[in-house]
Amino acid sequence: MQNSEAMALSATLLAVAGELTQRIHAGVVARGFEGVRPAHGFAFARLAPDGATVTELAVHLGVTKQAASQLVDEIVRKGYAERRAHPVDARARLVVLTERGWACTRAAEEAAAEVVQGWVDVLGEHQVRSLHGQLWRVAPNGPIRPAW
Repeated sequence: MQNSEAMALSATLLAVAGELTQRIHAGVVARGFEGVRPAHGFAFARLAPDGATVTELAVHLGVTKQAASQLVDEIVRKGYAERRAHPVDARARLVVLTERGWACTRAAEEAAAEVVQGWVDVLGEHQVRSLHGQLWRVAPNGPIRPAW
């Protein structure tokens, strides 16, 4: 593949990722979750399983601990997360999603499904499944983080 083709593919993938992020965010807002930003969704993706410390969240987002702490302060203030005692480390605090945070996460999943259904309508389900498999092969464990 020539450099110009590689650059065109890179630009296309970045455009798709940006459009996907914007459309999911718009879907979340349309479902009544105002005051959230796409960066919150990337944090929710890390918090969703079992919570995380601010340090773990900072690593996930690729930001400083201070920036992650500010983001946590914001989502706690807005009612999307709360701080709890860490079950193993008495010095640490665990940040977990509240019911409102889980509801927002479900709204993002619904919005993502709508976007992907649009891809299915254009490409067909087999092609979309194939695309998913191919992309997974080149980025199986890539972090889900915003492009700051």
